[in-house]
Amino acid sequence: MKPKSQKLSILFSVAGVALIIVYCLAPFYWMIVSSLRRPQDVFEISWWPSTVSFENYGAVFDPSRGFTGSMLNSVIVSVTTTVIALVIATFASYALARLEFRGRGALLIIIIATSMFPLVAIVVPLLKLFTDWNWINTYQALVVPNLSFAIPLAVWNLTSFFKQMPQELEQAAMVDGCTPWQSFQKIILPLAAPGVFTTAIIVFINTWNEFLIATTMINDPTMQTAPVAISKFGGVSQFETPYGSQMAAGVLVTIPLILLVLLFQRRIVAGLAAGGVKQ
Repeated sequence: MKPKSQKLSILFSVAGVALIIVYCLAPFYWMIVSSLRRPQDVFEISWWPSTVSFENYGAVFDPSRGFTGSMLNSVIVSVTTTVIALVIATFASYALARLEFRGRGALLIIIIATSMFPLVAIVVPLLKLFTDWNWINTYQALVVPNLSFAIPLAVWNLTSFFKQMPQELEQAAMVDGCTPWQSFQKIILPLAAPGVFTTAIIVFINTWNEFLIATTMINDPTMQTAPVAISKFGGVSQFETPYGSQMAAGVLVTIPLILLVLLFQRRIVAGLAAGGVKQ
């Protein structure tokens, strides 16, 4: 039999976790419920719509809104940013984890500090620079600024994964005839896969949800990303805000992220667990 104090501790822990789950999921639940209401019932206060309607989802895909193209733009920008950031960060973090040189710790701090600059402080200089380069309304105007925040984050995360891998792995591979590149490619990268997947998910989600850069660098409706497209949804008149359509679009934008996490949940859990264990 468990002592009473232990039972209370477990009860409070479960209640705390349940409270956190409800707090995190409540906005998404309300977004789903609001998206299923008829436009005239959008301000109805109830746990479930009195009349379930998919009218808002139909309005989202109205060709005049260009939402499908915006989703495609978000996919292109997010995937491109994630791939480039991972390629650069993998080599950089491996070098930082394996090479011994003076100032390595300070360099890591500088790398992560670069991602902490307020975005609003650099968006105006970037706008001036990209205007001079004729980059406005291009994918590179979205990818490059996102990389400046994605690469430091990826380097910081992956360095910890490579540090925990014993160097004896590479040494044993080279004794068996592998070159340094082969030992990295065939031994280290497969072992670091959970950390790489975890970092990729984090970078992808951050890029997918980015708004300020996208709304500043893009004024062509055919090039805007999904978050910007949602913010520009208009109603029947200029004084109407289509809350139902915005909620429906928000649900559609969130679904790919949920599917991504569910698809790679084992990799993510393995990566988080590996990052928290010192070998």
